Amino acid sequence: MSNGGAGGMWQSAGDLGPEEPVSPHIRQDIPHSARMYDYFLGGKDNYAVDREAAERVLTVFPSMRTAVWANRTFMRRATRVLARQGLRQWLDIGTGIPTSPNLHEVAQGVEPAARVVYADNDPVVLAHSRALMTSTPQGRTAYVHGDVRDPEAILATPQVAATLDLGEPVVLSMVALLHFVPHLDEAHEIVHRLLDPLPVGSALVLSHATAELDPVGALKVQEIYNAAGTSLQLRPKAEFATFFEGLDLLEPGIVPAHRWHPEDADSGSELLPTDVTDAQVSFYAAVAVKR
Repeated sequence: MSNGGAGGMWQSAGDLGPEEPVSPHIRQDIPHSARMYDYFLGGKDNYAVDREAAERVLTVFPSMRTAVWANRTFMRRATRVLARQGLRQWLDIGTGIPTSPNLHEVAQGVEPAARVVYADNDPVVLAHSRALMTSTPQGRTAYVHGDVRDPEAILATPQVAATLDLGEPVVLSMVALLHFVPHLDEAHEIVHRLLDPLPVGSALVLSHATAELDPVGALKVQEIYNAAGTSLQLRPKAEFATFFEGLDLLEPGIVPAHRWHPEDADSGSELLPTDVTDAQVSFYAAVAVKR
């Protein structure tokens, strides 16, 4: 439903901190999906208009905070699992407002030499991007201000060239982003244009909001987002599965986000109820490897 790292890659529009100037491109008069997500996570980088829209979501889907934490912890678990399997490079598309531990902190916690490039086109995320530059001395991080609708431009940036070796496997992470792409064909094209240039052994990490697990609540959330100007396209498991065609799914396959390696708990897991249900999460998640 909300973006889990992201949404800002698709919708351009807090307390930004005294050292961070507010961009004139930041809209404060309409809700923004990335800032709403920040509010659901308990962050402070949001405005009154975002909080009002988020509270409307909570009236129709009271477990939204549980859902976004389940999505966030999926990202951390997927990152750790892949790092333990030897992956050392990440391209995180639709980063969203930084929330520690960020992806590079998780990856470098397993392998200090891990390298991560973050990409988003949200001016709010850009204002906070220095929080993503806290790499270990052995590793490296970079931030690209780019549009997911132009994947080639992201891959061709100096930041990518200086940080990642595209001749070696890369993890393409697009967590809670593709449900902000209205048309399935366009979402497929984005994934292929980013994944196809990456070598064998690369991995795809995706999560996606769905209405299958709580049709009434999820569709009401969709209405609120769409009314606020953010296109939200909930998709069933069968459509989500099409993003992984031709790839090898890692166990346990496509599952609700909290069921992907739940035994690999982390510091955010205590924020999830022990009896959390699939309906309360309403995100599908999966990881696959390119062979």
